[in-house]
Amino acid sequence: MVETRYIWEWPVRLTHWVNALCIVVLSLTGYYIGHPFITAPETADYVMGWDRFIHFVFAYLFTVSVVSRLIWATIGNQHCGWKVFFPWAYRDGRRNMWKMFKFYTFTTKKIPAEIWGHNSLAALAYSGVMILFLTQIVTGFALYGQFEPGGFWNTLFGPLLVWVGAQTLRLVHHLIMWLLIGFTIHHVYSAWLMDVKERNGTMTSIFGGYKFIKPRNLQ
Repeated sequence: MVETRYIWEWPVRLTHWVNALCIVVLSLTGYYIGHPFITAPETADYVMGWDRFIHFVFAYLFTVSVVSRLIWATIGNQHCGWKVFFPWAYRDGRRNMWKMFKFYTFTTKKIPAEIWGHNSLAALAYSGVMILFLTQIVTGFALYGQFEPGGFWNTLFGPLLVWVGAQTLRLVHHLIMWLLIGFTIHHVYSAWLMDVKERNGTMTSIFGGYKFIKPRNLQ
């Protein structure tokens, strides 16, 4: 008999989809900011202005979503807590990381039984993605702050413009965009793969929150 277990609470699911939407919108508008390709006959068309406005609105939304997810990691259930994202810090996590690595590299056919929302190796990768999220937020608002010297964002992150340089920040911001696009593609593929292999509702769980656990996997 398969047990249904509630894994993803609604704040986790909500921030997941808000982040996904923001990555798409910010990537499209951010690419246009760096490589404008629409010719506006008149300044009144305000093409770049609207593009930047949308970019900034979704930047704020993305920031709120990421911060909310970090807060929920301290008050949510065990499947979204901080421990999940640091599997290398405890013995079972390190062991399952190694088992998942062997599965991903086709050196074993056996998938380690884990009831966590993410397997240990995936959780480690997602902790890296969160670092990319935070770096993107910091570099983005540091660049944004240039247009209001002495303003909040310029005061908070302005020193980076001196220590690192605006062009370097732009390059880092741009490169992380492509890294996140690559991660999104891999994320969809790996989620689909584990859904097929484990038959535990991985894909549907991010909509409804529930996964199906086989009796042999129960802890």
